[in-house]
Amino acid sequence: MLVKRKIIKINEELCDGCGNCVLGCAEGAIKIIDGKAKLVSDNLCDGLGACMGACPQNALEIIEREAFEFDEEAVKDHLEKKTKTLCKSLNMADFKLNGPLTNWPVQISLVSYDSNVFEDSDLLIAADCVPAACSDFHKKIACGKKLMIGCPKLDNTEEYIKKLKEIFANNNLKSLSLARMEVPCCSKMEAVLKESIKLSGKNISFNTITISRDGRII
Repeated sequence: MLVKRKIIKINEELCDGCGNCVLGCAEGAIKIIDGKAKLVSDNLCDGLGACMGACPQNALEIIEREAFEFDEEAVKDHLEKKTKTLCKSLNMADFKLNGPLTNWPVQISLVSYDSNVFEDSDLLIAADCVPAACSDFHKKIACGKKLMIGCPKLDNTEEYIKKLKEIFANNNLKSLSLARMEVPCCSKMEAVLKESIKLSGKNISFNTITISRDGRII
């Protein structure tokens, strides 16, 4: 049903396709298409404008117009479908990575099984607490490396093993590193890497960087 309500408007002339608004929209209502941000569907936009602050070009504004009503159930269904395809829809071509990251996404659970962005790369697998704990993470640990992060305590490590096995098997790495916290639960990341390498059939060695709870590189 069409109603007059607040909804996002995207100025495509100002939009540079950086993708920040995609990340800023919790409902997944925005997508990068042909290098420009687009509203996927009226009923996915709640009109609150949480995405606006993420836009460096001020290409977003909230306007009032006739649009389909915001539909929470439609958002739920959309996000479930998006999660299943996110690995393939979020790739390096979609985002201009001007910061320290050189690949996206970085969560192990989101990276595609058949991703080839790691070919001929220095790959760093990091426990997801490491970047938060170590202030020099990007400068001293991750600089120049492709990055994947995850938590062996909160996530399904069997899925990690399946995915990493495929990535190791299908890519030739220059080097492989692991950055983990000193806490005992983080040691499982080493076991995950060892099992993934074994199942991949590759002969890959990796070095481990351990971070103390006060952020020091041990």
